[in-house]
Amino acid sequence: MTHHYIIKADGEEEPFLVEKLERSLQHAGASSTIRAEIASQILDGLKPGMTTEDVYRRAFQMLKKHEVAPVAARYSVKRAVFALGPSGFPFEQFLAEILRGHGWTAKTDMMLTGRCAPHEVDVLAEKKGNRVGIEVKFHNEPGGKTDIKDALYVYARFEDLKKAPTLSSRVDEGWLVTNTVFTTNAIRYARCVGLSLIAWDYPATRGLMHLIEEARVHPITALTTLNDSEKRRLLDGRIVLCRNLTTPHILKEYGIPPGRIEEVVAEARGLCG
Repeated sequence: MTHHYIIKADGEEEPFLVEKLERSLQHAGASSTIRAEIASQILDGLKPGMTTEDVYRRAFQMLKKHEVAPVAARYSVKRAVFALGPSGFPFEQFLAEILRGHGWTAKTDMMLTGRCAPHEVDVLAEKKGNRVGIEVKFHNEPGGKTDIKDALYVYARFEDLKKAPTLSSRVDEGWLVTNTVFTTNAIRYARCVGLSLIAWDYPATRGLMHLIEEARVHPITALTTLNDSEKRRLLDGRIVLCRNLTTPHILKEYGIPPGRIEEVVAEARGLCG
């Protein structure tokens, strides 16, 4: 059997697994016929030096051509999260919305005072009396990794906040969340000290991808019926969720042409409804 290799975002090579591609297409809602066609065409077109991004773009274009819009949008969610940049603030807002979708109360950009020093906390979440401080590490590119240095200082900060003199600044635990991956050393250290980590697909069944799908909370950047400048206008107005676009009035307010509003609403409803 011939083994094909593709280059990951971090520059490392990995075997191309057609089963992995088909699973991601199935997860997005693609039909069995389209999944088989896409997998066959991509396998036939593999060449030395091709990247995971090349595979994604080709599959995405085929989904846009052959499937209804929400399928392509769902397939693009990981890239859509990168498009929340270049600053990390829209991602912090998005993370807070994901947590709310799972029953948490969540506030962003909080200043808390620990036993030894003040700290800026990206997201402060609470559920059933458990108060969690969350540090967010947003990466604009798929190859970005969050390493042990981040885990070390985040753990120290939240240990200080656990001992805060006032209840309003006190947390019960700290989390470190990234939209990409953690290094092996960061994971090893976090397990040792009890720091909770969440990455795109870590932990295996409770990573960011699963939390998004379970809460049906998707970013507007996943929508294929909006162009980049329209998405940026909405993000600048702190509109980050596609479910906020399931009625026409916000789209009108942000200058989306009337002739396209219906298709944007239909895609948003299909993805998030």
